[in-house]
Amino acid sequence: MAVRTRPSARSAKPRHEALGLTLDDVKGMYRKMLECRMIGERMMQLNRMGRAAFVGVADGHEAAEVGSAWCIRRGVDWVHPYYRDVGVALVLRQTAKDQFLGVFAKATDPNSAGRQIVNQFSDVAAKIVTGSVVIATQFPQAAGIALALKMRKAAAPTGAEGAAPDGDAVVFTYGGDGSTSPGDFHEAVNFAAIHRLPVVFIIENNLYAISTPASQQMAVPPHERAKGYGIPGLLADGTDVLDVYEKTHAAVERARSGEGPSIVEATCYRLRPHSSDDDDSRYRSKDEVAEWLARDPVDRARAYVLEQGVPESELEAMRAEIAAGIERAIEEAEAEPDPRPEDTLRHVYAEGHPLPDGTRA
Repeated sequence: MAVRTRPSARSAKPRHEALGLTLDDVKGMYRKMLECRMIGERMMQLNRMGRAAFVGVADGHEAAEVGSAWCIRRGVDWVHPYYRDVGVALVLRQTAKDQFLGVFAKATDPNSAGRQIVNQFSDVAAKIVTGSVVIATQFPQAAGIALALKMRKAAAPTGAEGAAPDGDAVVFTYGGDGSTSPGDFHEAVNFAAIHRLPVVFIIENNLYAISTPASQQMAVPPHERAKGYGIPGLLADGTDVLDVYEKTHAAVERARSGEGPSIVEATCYRLRPHSSDDDDSRYRSKDEVAEWLARDPVDRARAYVLEQGVPESELEAMRAEIAAGIERAIEEAEAEPDPRPEDTLRHVYAEGHPLPDGTRA
């Protein structure tokens, strides 16, 4: 069933308080969104300067990523981000330096030690599962983890003592609108719905699967497809961080209580090309981009924080602090060692065992 939450009656409480958030939460959300944007700006600059081979940034997705990730219990919930989810990684305590270690493909890159392209996030402590550039493969994997969590919970002793520590853990899995076209998405959602698994499918619909507009790739938007699986589908304004938080939180609470999966669709817009190698002028107009720039999620979050009485000087100091941190991160990341050729097969084959006869690496 598709769920569209109607605007609530005007309340004396600010929106964030009505959602159970503090002003510190709101400022923290804005900080992560701003850091995400500023990291993306420097990534693109480094690419154009010839210092970074390839980048993909999250400009326009910040509210969708940060608002949803604010619902994640780090180290308890499992997370399958997709390749644009810098904001999710930052909320889960990856650093600016971590991002640039990936940009420069350094040996100390925490995601893949320089093996993968940028934004293939991985973090054991945060339970971020290593990603892949193969679109939609994360969805069946997320459903599988959710099944394991449900089975573990069912097998755990009753009562507080001896119960599984992740007994109400939820799996968060992300994708763009284009990722809902492969069969992997259908198979994962169908399986999760049948078995009432604790997984939330978060779709960041930026209206383009690279250059293919949504009108040419799907007849029904992702949240409406939830009807076919008998699960809730929630539509969020992906440029409004609090609306994304509200819709995701509702889906997460449903999953934690054992009621099963939901689809959360956050409608947003990619403000930059798909990647540093993409020429977006071939498939969209400057007027279209300008229309969405007027709804810039970072600007909207800033305006809300100011409305709550936070001094502009505090936000300017925040920006300066983030900028200085990013420059330090770039300098430190560039100075890190490059991967060694002899380490190419580490984390690919089991260590301490010879390669099978006939294996060519």
